[in-house]
Amino acid sequence: MTDNTNVPVPEILDAEECWTLLGQTGVGRLAVIADGHPDVFPVNYKVDRQTLVFRTGAGTKQQAIESDATVALEADAVSAQFGLAWSVVVKGKAVETVPTGPDLDDIRRALFPWQGVGQEHFIRITPESVTGRRFTMNAPLLWQSPLDDATRAGFE
Repeated sequence: MTDNTNVPVPEILDAEECWTLLGQTGVGRLAVIADGHPDVFPVNYKVDRQTLVFRTGAGTKQQAIESDATVALEADAVSAQFGLAWSVVVKGKAVETVPTGPDLDDIRRALFPWQGVGQEHFIRITPESVTGRRFTMNAPLLWQSPLDDATRAGFE
């Protein structure tokens, strides 16, 4: 007999809750098709009127978006302390844009390039779907890896 008491049960999130969670973090993973193969890149993003905006420089991400504007962006968070995790996936079209309007300064500040330069392209993802799940663990201590103890021992 299998013990399912420690298997996380997903809660399906509605779009409103997904947007709330996306607004609480600013880092996600962008999935594109590059040279016929899937590729994933970390990006920092900003929610702007139920779209996502991020910056990129000339290179693989920008070329992939020009070739096929269909992308997915996944953002998530895990709290071992509270036994919660969530994941939201936005799928849609990505196009280069110029941030305009009253939120221009906020978007530019929020999307300051991590490496400081070379991120001159602003890309906006207009969602075709937004899905999310939240997981509650009955036993949050299961999220700790045995490597945690080994790593800690190495520093003691």
